[in-house]
Amino acid sequence: MKLLVIGSAGRLGAALMREYQGKFDVTGFNHPQLDLSNLDKIREKLGETDFDVLINAAAFTNVDLCETQPDQAFCINAESPRVLAEVCGEKNAKLIHFSTDYVFDGEKRAPYTEEDEANPISIYGESKLAGEKNVLAAQNRHLVVRVSWVFGPDRPSFIDGMIKRAQENEKVDAIADKFSTPTYTHDVAKMLPQFFDSDIEGDILHFANAGKCSWQEYAQWALDCCRESGVPTKAKTVGPLKLNDMQSWIARRPVYSVLSTAKYAQLTGTPPRTWREAVADYIRHFYSKK
Repeated sequence: MKLLVIGSAGRLGAALMREYQGKFDVTGFNHPQLDLSNLDKIREKLGETDFDVLINAAAFTNVDLCETQPDQAFCINAESPRVLAEVCGEKNAKLIHFSTDYVFDGEKRAPYTEEDEANPISIYGESKLAGEKNVLAAQNRHLVVRVSWVFGPDRPSFIDGMIKRAQENEKVDAIADKFSTPTYTHDVAKMLPQFFDSDIEGDILHFANAGKCSWQEYAQWALDCCRESGVPTKAKTVGPLKLNDMQSWIARRPVYSVLSTAKYAQLTGTPPRTWREAVADYIRHFYSKK
């Protein structure tokens, strides 16, 4: 089976490349090789590339920058997925497109299911939802996978920033009143191949590690794992911040965007492992060696 990964140098794309090399015939395009803001170039480049499954792990993900650059956000997050879906349709290939928990408004206080109505509150969320709709409108067995708070070794994320700050400062803080679930890129890469061939009812799937947490809990657990793995940090505890304290943020963020993985568990017979297990695994593998 021939796979093509778009965004192969990103946090998720690089994890997919690492996992699939040697198992599949996999090719990757990074941003310099394929700029998703150039729709004609996408058609041309993909037209001359042979693949059975196209995985789009690329997006314009800077939530605040999306507010000030809406045209760019919609081009990359909405229009380019439409073109990808069309090209896949012409090639009779499957598109697996990654989306986000930010398509929800955060008003619900229970995990969001695939059937819940999306209602984004930022340009980023709006552009990602438009991309989902464009992919699913192609009606070609394509799959949208929504993930949340993605972390992994290939690009620094929130958790790496917190560990770095804790190594440099005696005192660190993180937001205590915003909730979602971390998703480990390694776990996404492991679970995805079972959907290369199969069709999913509704064509949307939520995947995240099990459970929920605030950013403060997430960061505190990371520091606890560092201590456990012998990774030195100056700060030992993470103080609370409020969402309202974040004056520098431009975009609104959903306060609660936990994704339900009940559908995934039902389809596969195996629920994802907990976010605490995944974070501990990450720190053991990628920090204790440093």
